[in-house]
Amino acid sequence: MKILLVANTDWFLYNYRLNFARFLREQGHEVVLVSPAGEYAPALQTAGFRWVRWEVGRQSLAPWKELDAFWRLAQIYRRERPDVVNHLTIKPVLYGGLAAQWTGVPRVVSNITGRGYALVSEERKARLLRPLVLALYRLILRSKRQQVLFENDLDRQYFIEQKLLRPEQAHLLAGLGVNVERFHPVQHQNEVPMVLFAGRFLREKGLEDLVEAGKILRQRGVRFRLALAGDVDAGNPLSLERETVQAWADSGWVEWWGFQPRMEEVYAQADVFVFPSFYGEGLPSALMEAAACGLPIVASDLPGCRAVVEDGVNGFIVPARDVEALANRLEDLLRSEDVRRQMGTASRQIALQRFNQNAVNRQILAVMEGKEG
Repeated sequence: MKILLVANTDWFLYNYRLNFARFLREQGHEVVLVSPAGEYAPALQTAGFRWVRWEVGRQSLAPWKELDAFWRLAQIYRRERPDVVNHLTIKPVLYGGLAAQWTGVPRVVSNITGRGYALVSEERKARLLRPLVLALYRLILRSKRQQVLFENDLDRQYFIEQKLLRPEQAHLLAGLGVNVERFHPVQHQNEVPMVLFAGRFLREKGLEDLVEAGKILRQRGVRFRLALAGDVDAGNPLSLERETVQAWADSGWVEWWGFQPRMEEVYAQADVFVFPSFYGEGLPSALMEAAACGLPIVASDLPGCRAVVEDGVNGFIVPARDVEALANRLEDLLRSEDVRRQMGTASRQIALQRFNQNAVNRQILAVMEGKEG
């Protein structure tokens, strides 16, 4: 089969789909990667894949620009004549779904990695967009050529209850999986334990709550370092301001490490991973990576987080936005190296059993081949 993997950034393809693209190639399929241009496109080509440029703005909602993005993607499909297209992130799912219908692509597999800004946020802009997004999802996903992959059952049930698709179209994945050979435990000894957060710096990721929890811990005399790996997201209306994060770093509340291309080396320096999100998460890749690296985890009580963290086994689940509970559970881990070690071992076992990327890759390929659904 000829398979196109389509995303809204080349960074997403490089970090989250390159392993899957290699898997497909090993199975004898022709793989073409489609995304806007960026610094990772050359790396995709160096990996031996043909990359096709498709320009789409992540933040733009100007009608003429969005129509142009749809038209350009439809032209790519008409020219490439794929057997299957796999859409990743919301604009590829929506515009690609329409383009696939219009150009007659035989099979479409759409990844819903979370409900996203328009379906989760209560900002006025999101509430205005919501009816349109729901109508588009309903139009696109109910097509007979569509199969849809979800990362947690709450999102799957939401889409079914909203009649955005038929139940037989909806498949539940263990996220995008994790490369357990790349992400693995590394022995180290920090004189002062390090707490790590990794991800996009969105308000709903709970970073402001994390900083406040850190202040509580310091008032209690708990010794630790708090590192933030990642960056603000200028293309997302939910992003924190760069000045806010810089002020935290300048005040010594956090260490801001910025974007890190080799995250396995970052996890190797940490003692605890924290994920205080109150966002509409699918199944966060950072949680699976941290678990594979053998880290104990403190995470919010959200479906995607509960899929990785078993409370009291490999970490702790805390109520979202409860700063005191977040501080308490972090303190439990920071004050006991034995607990960290035991829970870290359990994290690695959970990652091996549930999130091995090879098993997830086989499941997605089965959907592409029509062997499921």
